[in-house]
Amino acid sequence: MERKRIAIIGVGLIGGSLAIRLHEKKISSRLIGVDANKKHEAIALELELIDEVLPLNEAIAKSEVVILAFPVDLMVGLLPSILDQVDRQIVIDLGSTKSQMIEVVATHPKRGRYVATHPMWGTEYNGPAAAIPGAFENKAVFICNEDESDLDALEWTKYMYKKIGMHLLSMVAKAHDLHAAYVSHISHITSFALANTVLKKEKEDNAIFEMASAGFESTVRLAKSNPAMWVPILLQNKVNVLDVLNEHIEQLTKFRDSIRDDKEVELKNLIEHANKIKRIIK
Repeated sequence: MERKRIAIIGVGLIGGSLAIRLHEKKISSRLIGVDANKKHEAIALELELIDEVLPLNEAIAKSEVVILAFPVDLMVGLLPSILDQVDRQIVIDLGSTKSQMIEVVATHPKRGRYVATHPMWGTEYNGPAAAIPGAFENKAVFICNEDESDLDALEWTKYMYKKIGMHLLSMVAKAHDLHAAYVSHISHITSFALANTVLKKEKEDNAIFEMASAGFESTVRLAKSNPAMWVPILLQNKVNVLDVLNEHIEQLTKFRDSIRDDKEVELKNLIEHANKIKRIIK
């Protein structure tokens, strides 16, 4: 396929890392950056993640593909107005929740130009300086409600993701949001809660972090994630997040009770059952 002029709206970690891949794989003929944070725009230019910075309306007009890589609450508000401005441009969002995004443009006359996606990649860092080469390689990307997108828009989106090394999964938005709550959103909540637990204890004992092991670091790593990104995700996916959170609290209660009551066999069974995750995670 021919290279395209691509506008990336939101040149932080995700948008910036995608920009690197679009350069690496020669998918873009020109990369236009847009960000509400002017420092992000300046850094993205300095790091040569993008070729130029333009105001949003100009970026849309001058591009063939518009990629949305900013917090999902802002996406829901801006997506309809972005579609108002497109002719044949392809609009792709990279948000972690999909249902509200799809619902808000369900009857939009340009709905077909929009492809709802969620690439399963990220780090706990944020901003364009955190962008890294090789991102997205061998990771999954969900494409939701494919039949609502125009065929050419869908085909180019799939081409882009395959070209940067991702494998494609198709799913309806509601199912995606449920599964995302279980495999991604709860991991972040657990990490945030564990960090707050340890930080509270740290007030009593400054030596606690001297004992921090690799296991603790890997478990709490996600607690460094950007609240500007995660608050909207958790609130948009509230129903599913509460469902999984209630189940998680129930599991924690089982561990607490078995330890409190010296139920060695029950505790062993809980851990052995958890070990079955090895079938999924190598």
